[in-house]
Amino acid sequence: MTSIRPFQAMDIFKFNSTNLDPLTETYDLSFYFTYLAKWPHLFNVAEGRDGTIDGYIMGKLESSPSYYQFSEHYLPWHAHITALTVAPHARRLGLASTLSRGLERAGDEYDAWFVDLFVRKSNTIAQTLYQKMGYSVYRRVLNYYNDDPTSPDPNAEEDAYDMRRPCRRDKERKHIREKGEDFTVYPEEVW
Repeated sequence: MTSIRPFQAMDIFKFNSTNLDPLTETYDLSFYFTYLAKWPHLFNVAEGRDGTIDGYIMGKLESSPSYYQFSEHYLPWHAHITALTVAPHARRLGLASTLSRGLERAGDEYDAWFVDLFVRKSNTIAQTLYQKMGYSVYRRVLNYYNDDPTSPDPNAEEDAYDMRRPCRRDKERKHIREKGEDFTVYPEEVW
């Protein structure tokens, strides 16, 4: 039996096995604690019966700064999945979907336009999962990741897909698009 609960500071010592997946982005401690301080209600863990962290989601609510408002890349109020990962031993149990639904509900509660996330272009398993949950590619961010685990070149970079799922507020679906894979931007154009 797995329980979903808010992330606690001491969990930082328990999620190493979850973070060892090569497709999971790992951050420094201050990054995790910043999310815990700013968005504690959007940082949740799936805890196994034995106390292990089987998965977690780090989310936030944000928009581009007001000076960016007239840019074609302006992002209105939205929820963002910064990290979503499930330990290998706990995959295919629906934990990623359960954790995501919590953030999607928060997006609706806070009147967000959409929920978005970035996923490696090579991570087709995650893309398929997100597509099943109603996400679609909005744009491709060129060289977003400063490494490419699929390339023999140690200096290779990898593109990301910015995937989105509309929230209840976006009744006209203004913040999603067809064939987003063909719409490219650079990392400096992404807020």
